[in-house]
Amino acid sequence: MALRTRISDRQRRLGTELRRARENSGKTTNEAAAVAGVRPPFLSNVEAGRTAIATERLRTLCEHYGGISKPGIEALVAMSESSGKGWWTAFQGRITQHALNLAELETSAAALRSYEPLVIPGLFQTEEYIRALFGDVKPKHATTEDAIAFRLERQRILVSDDAPAVHAVIHEAALRMHYGGPSVMRGQLLHLVELSRLPNVTIQVFPFRAQTFLGISTPFLYARPPVVEELATVVLEHPSEPIYRDTQEHLSQYRTLFDRLTKSALPPISLSHKAEAQAAPGSLLLIQHLLYDF
Repeated sequence: MALRTRISDRQRRLGTELRRARENSGKTTNEAAAVAGVRPPFLSNVEAGRTAIATERLRTLCEHYGGISKPGIEALVAMSESSGKGWWTAFQGRITQHALNLAELETSAAALRSYEPLVIPGLFQTEEYIRALFGDVKPKHATTEDAIAFRLERQRILVSDDAPAVHAVIHEAALRMHYGGPSVMRGQLLHLVELSRLPNVTIQVFPFRAQTFLGISTPFLYARPPVVEELATVVLEHPSEPIYRDTQEHLSQYRTLFDRLTKSALPPISLSHKAEAQAAPGSLLLIQHLLYDF
């Protein structure tokens, strides 16, 4: 079987989890390969995400290593058996592999938690706002129209049958930017308010007046899978390419960080019809104030 030339994040993660399980069990590559009935170089390629492994052999390895729960084994099997195909497949070769990874990650997640300091999260952006961003910074390895179409297609998960719970904390700075001019930003702010009507969407604003320094300036996404939290992934934005974090230490660190962000941010946008609720300090009141500025 030929080795993969393009390795998706799902394939990389599966290999990483198998390598970690083997190392935690104290087994060498040669010992584990013998148990699975494969050659050591083959197992090394599996752990590097460069090739697939049969489900029966995958189960054999997991059971031999020990320390993996039954739901954990089933989750790894599901990762291994997934074709990796979805709506994003039509964009293959037209956008970056990292963008394809993000779409697959979002689609398979049960919950998405994100923090954005300077821009509106991609899942919440209007087409006019996206065009304004790409007018200043051209998308990598893609035409502007392909990049816009891809981002808008990503947003369909918000209203899909198995839509994830999406919780975003957006810094006030992102709301005060004039990307595209006043009319574009006004439309974007109104869109945020409308999105907050969705039962699976929670939007909070982190205000300039926050008195707690959380030591975070990098945008990040925490994607939690449906069953096994240990298989969650953190994606950190970077000018060259995204950085993936998936050790248990990193996952715990970013869960804690997001909890602190939500506690320091204003209460979520809520479209309560009660007058006293509308007047209470919160994310909605701040957005309403900003709408007057635009």
